[in-house]
Amino acid sequence: MIKTVAIQGIKGSYHHIVSQQFFETPVDTIDCLTFDRVVDSLITEECDAGIMALENSIAGSIIPNYALIDKYNLHVVGEHYLDIQHNLMALPNQSIADIEEVYSHPMALLQCKAFFRNYPHIKLIEDKDTAEVAERIQNKQLKGVGAIASTLAAEIFQLDILAKSIQTIKHNETRFAIVKRTNSDFTETKINKASIKFEANHKRGSLATILNVMSDCKLNLTKIQSLPIVETPWKYAFFVDVTFDDYSDFKKAKSLIEIMGEAFKVLGEYKNAKL
Repeated sequence: MIKTVAIQGIKGSYHHIVSQQFFETPVDTIDCLTFDRVVDSLITEECDAGIMALENSIAGSIIPNYALIDKYNLHVVGEHYLDIQHNLMALPNQSIADIEEVYSHPMALLQCKAFFRNYPHIKLIEDKDTAEVAERIQNKQLKGVGAIASTLAAEIFQLDILAKSIQTIKHNETRFAIVKRTNSDFTETKINKASIKFEANHKRGSLATILNVMSDCKLNLTKIQSLPIVETPWKYAFFVDVTFDDYSDFKKAKSLIEIMGEAFKVLGEYKNAKL
């Protein structure tokens, strides 16, 4: 049973919300200000699992996290989609006109860029974590400073919400991966999604051939992300997510891609959260 989970951020962060929603029983969280620290907590067995954002419907893939999962041989054992609603918050008894600076995670700032065009007097400053900024504002009683964070962060750190749902695109989802040191404990009958990695050689049509294998084996490709292989200029690794109705179809595809692709690896086998 998972009892302790490493999250990027602190209480009130979006990773913290995922830790509350995903697991069937309450878990303790280890607050980490970087994803590298999340991975360290897993490797040193300080926690049972980690939560890592992988992609956002507005800003796209968080590519370094794919590299971390691959480099440290972590296993994706589950996924969770969270509706991200960004809110502008500050100490009580202030208006937006009083706010001179807003700090938040770069991804949050990017997703709220259009909102702040209406407030050119506000300086936007990148920071490590959404909720950590909210905590700092409260602890240091910083007036004239705002945070972009969740309603949970505003509640925990007793800040007033000056504007709700300020992200440019109102339907804003982030996909989070739950990672462990070992692979999924699910039985094959319950597994209907997988994350894999492989490298394609430079022969003409090599990638297309592998993708055709997936199609022939009745796999539905839901995500493909290329990542440069640093040691070999102009060669790429491909991170792919597939869904399927029957695990035997995935097993057949695995055996073929292992032969056709280079450096083939299964990053995780788990339940599709988008059913």
